[in-house]
Amino acid sequence: MKALGQHLILELYGCDEATLSSVSDVQDAMLKAARAANATIIDSIFHHFKPYGVSGVIVIAESHFAIHTWPEHKYASLDLYTCGDKTRPWEAFKKVKALFKATHFSVMKMERGLLPK
Repeated sequence: MKALGQHLILELYGCDEATLSSVSDVQDAMLKAARAANATIIDSIFHHFKPYGVSGVIVIAESHFAIHTWPEHKYASLDLYTCGDKTRPWEAFKKVKALFKATHFSVMKMERGLLPK
């Protein structure tokens, strides 16, 4: 079987609360992650919720990266979905883990679009 894509579902805990509260910091971290993954960035949109929290998505030619933050819990959930052979989603994971200063995490990897070779 061959997978069309990889989908990493991340939960980051113990993150820096100020970073998770800032739209510009979250967007910057996600763009850096997309670049680290060797993804082709098409567009992005991020939104700050009152009183706190940020949600955003980066559309990449190879699929998408999405994030939702709960600064009050020092928690972020992310979807890193990539297709093709040139992207490196695990590099994106390492980048966001470091930039959000996560103290612990969980990762679930799904292979998407399993097709016969």
